[in-house]
Parts: sequence; structure tokens; C-alpha cells
Amino acid sequence: MKNEVTIHGKRFEIYLSQEEISKRIQSMGEAIAKDFLNKNLILIGVLNGATVFLSDLIRAIDLPLEIGTIRASSYIGVKSSGNVVVDRKSLPEIRDKHVILVEDIVDTGRTLDELQKVFMQMGAKSIAIATLLHKPEAFEFNYPLNYVGFEIPNKFVVGFGLDYDELGRNLPAIYQIREHEY
Repeated sequence: MKNEVTIHGKRFEIYLSQEEISKRIQSMGEAIAKDFLNKNLILIGVLNGATVFLSDLIRAIDLPLEIGTIRASSYIGVKSSGNVVVDRKSLPEIRDKHVILVEDIVDTGRTLDELQKVFMQMGAKSIAIATLLHKPEAFEFNYPLNYVGFEIPNKFVVGFGLDYDELGRNLPAIYQIREHEY
């Protein structure tokens, strides 16, 4: 595994190894399996970023479950635009199901907040949140996240599904932007 990568001319250094991520996802899956035993469970991953995390997380949950995806976006480059765009067309039926919203990263929480409203309108029985990364310094809301892989500082990161202008998602670890590159 590389200690440093360059994407679009910006340098990123290793922050979380593939091994650290795998161990944490396994423990998150075990907690979810315990909490949702005998419940009609569906995990909804936010495209495109959560795809890698979602695929590993579902294999760590030893329960019958459904999966789905939804597209929501607020980022342009390394900054949030502040506007959340949600595409409801691909969302599976969630009425009377226990939904776990799967995010790659929660920073401001605007996307998460908007998606929770959409899922409630669609009749979800309950909504829980699973995120690989959380930036508490940037979070603008006052509610708990149910399953958090890692809390990280408010720095831009790539890898393991997270991108910088669509590149870097395929990196097996998580890299943070170098201080002087931001």
C-alpha cells in the first residue's frame, strides 16, 4: 500500500489503512446484526461514495437483508456546495422497513438530513445511520449517528469509495490531503 498518492495534482498521505478499516467494518456489522435481529432490514447506500463501504458492510452483517442505493450529492471538488440534490428514481420500496442509511462520510450532515426526510415521507419504519467516517467539527445537526466507523478531523480525504472529482475511489485505504495542499 502506498503511503502517498497524487490526484489532480494534489498530494494525499495515508490516514487509515485497509486493515484498520476492515476490522472496524466487521465490528459495525456485528453490532447491526445484534440490533436488527428479526427485523425487516434494508441498507440504502448513498452513491457513489458509499458503494465500497456498503459492499463490505453487508458481508459483515449476519442477517437476511435487502440493499438499495440512492444518488445524492453536495460536493464540487474539495468543497461542499451547500445544496443537496437527491435522485429518488432508483430508490427501492422502503415502506414499513427498518432502513439503515449508509454513508461514506458525514461532515456537515446536510445530505444525511435531507435523505432522512425523504425516507420518513416514504414510510420507513425506522431510520438508522451507518457511516464509515464522521467529521464532528463540521456536523451542523444535533442528533446521534448510530454506527460510526471513525471520527476524523475536518480535512479532505479520498479512498475506499471517497473521491476527489471522481478519482481515488478505488484506493484500498483512506488518504488525507496534505496540509499545504488544501
